[in-house]
Amino acid sequence: MSSPSMLRPASEGSLPEEQRAALREARRLQWIWLSILLVTVLAMAAVMGSSQAMRTAWIEDLLSVLPPVAFLLAARLAARPPTVRHPFGLHRSLEIGHLVSGVTLGGAGIFLLVDGVTNLLQEERPPLGALDLFGIPVWEGWLMISVALASCVAPVILGRRKRHLAEVLHDKVLRADADMNRADWMTGLATAAGVLGIGVGLWWADAAAAIVISTSITKDGWANTRDAVQDILDARATTFDNAGPHPVIRQAEQMIAAEEWADDVVVIARDQGHVLHLTARVRCPSTAVPVEAIDEIRRRCREMDWRVHDVDITVTRWAGR
Repeated sequence: MSSPSMLRPASEGSLPEEQRAALREARRLQWIWLSILLVTVLAMAAVMGSSQAMRTAWIEDLLSVLPPVAFLLAARLAARPPTVRHPFGLHRSLEIGHLVSGVTLGGAGIFLLVDGVTNLLQEERPPLGALDLFGIPVWEGWLMISVALASCVAPVILGRRKRHLAEVLHDKVLRADADMNRADWMTGLATAAGVLGIGVGLWWADAAAAIVISTSITKDGWANTRDAVQDILDARATTFDNAGPHPVIRQAEQMIAAEEWADDVVVIARDQGHVLHLTARVRCPSTAVPVEAIDEIRRRCREMDWRVHDVDITVTRWAGR
């Protein structure tokens, strides 16, 4: 039986310098975001009153804790070296975290969507009164709008940075969190609009804003669940945003096909979190291939892209497709 030490580890220390720096910054941003979320959740709980939109936005902010927590836990597990029990390492903990976040978001989004539609059909009219703030009567809605708009600032700034880091790390959990940040600032605007609608006599604006927010939550949950399931089921490896096949697949095929002993080549790749596992089947009908040549191909595949972690090469009389 092969020793786990023969497998190539993919701990944080084995990542290229750019990826190590990106991972450190991503962790720092996630802790900052969790701190901001705590303050936001407490502020919304203090002012949400009977507004359906505010309550839905508050629940979304609570759910926004899931992606950063999933990222922090999964990144720590993925950095562990292979063991006898887990010879391929724990890279797929990232995909598990992605799936848990997606299912939770989707389920909560559907619940909130049904709740918002029900309130709209029942024509519930949330009362917004005045508060005595340092002896001055202030409409309750102004406090709600202020908190909702203030909650938009951090997601805009952090979300853009996280998306960039997600591309550098090829981290789909971090990308999902960046998408959730985009939904967060859109939620803040929708909430403010809903509360302002109540103030000008549009009783249905609050419920309508809640429906818009819950629809966004459901959409994010569905997209993340779909992407995570595809990766767990070993779908063809894609770019970090699932825009298309990962380019390293084509690059590896072209590189191996250039060898004079290779008659036909098929390369498949599975996504394992931060890293890729490549399997190459090479048709070589008439020539014996020395072990040194196979080792050289494996080395060049790994140097082609930092994400290439394991490379399996099988020389056969027929590669097959």
